[in-house]
Amino acid sequence: MSRLPCGRERVKRSRPLCYRGGMVNKLRDDPKTLMAKLRDEGVVRDGMTVMAGGFGLCGIPEQLILALRDTGVKDLTVISNNCGVDDWGLGLLLQTKQIRKMVSSYVGENDEFARQFLDGELEVEFNPQGTLAERIRAGGAGIPAFFTATGVGTQIAEGKETREFEGRTYLMETWLRADLSLVKAEVADRVGNLVFRKTARNFNPMMAQAGRVTIAEVETVVDKGEIDPDGVHLPSAYVDHIVATKAEKRIEQRTVASA
Repeated sequence: MSRLPCGRERVKRSRPLCYRGGMVNKLRDDPKTLMAKLRDEGVVRDGMTVMAGGFGLCGIPEQLILALRDTGVKDLTVISNNCGVDDWGLGLLLQTKQIRKMVSSYVGENDEFARQFLDGELEVEFNPQGTLAERIRAGGAGIPAFFTATGVGTQIAEGKETREFEGRTYLMETWLRADLSLVKAEVADRVGNLVFRKTARNFNPMMAQAGRVTIAEVETVVDKGEIDPDGVHLPSAYVDHIVATKAEKRIEQRTVASA
């Protein structure tokens, strides 16, 4: 397979992304039906690498995660800033032990994650948060490696190449890419242009670019042309499928003032 400049593989499709008369409508019926279809086609499969957007419970593709769980795929490598909480988000995939390895930067809100890690049931690759973000961005940009000062002289640097630049030591990090990227946006048009809501624009755009196949879970779908071109956060070229859902928007940590 050849590669696009962004690093995504050029794959054969049963229907082209564009056709005479306009862009393809990428809106699908619902997450579960779509995920089951992709499972039948071999896109969703055991042992694949999945990126899931969001930070804590903000901007997570919650319904796509549920649909992925229901396919029964296992031995997943999941790249995400964190692993949700015990009963929501990616924590649901931990409950069913469908995740073999997590590539993350923070996992402090999930007791089951800690248990599986300490018991040797779950492989974990920790990254400084900025390094994780840059590795994902590099994957989407087609940059296989880069150098950063973050982590030099720590356990993060063990086994990794270092070089000197202008008298300072830098550590080589490699890109991250995924077979499937699951992202959450606020608005999409039917051809796949996305707009994210405030801090939900965290890991979502870069993960969409680093996935071979990208599914966007959105709250509002509009017709082509209704999003101002200057307001598009992620162009449709990076999005393969869209599903409209109603977010539950759970609170990760509830803090109230005393009476």
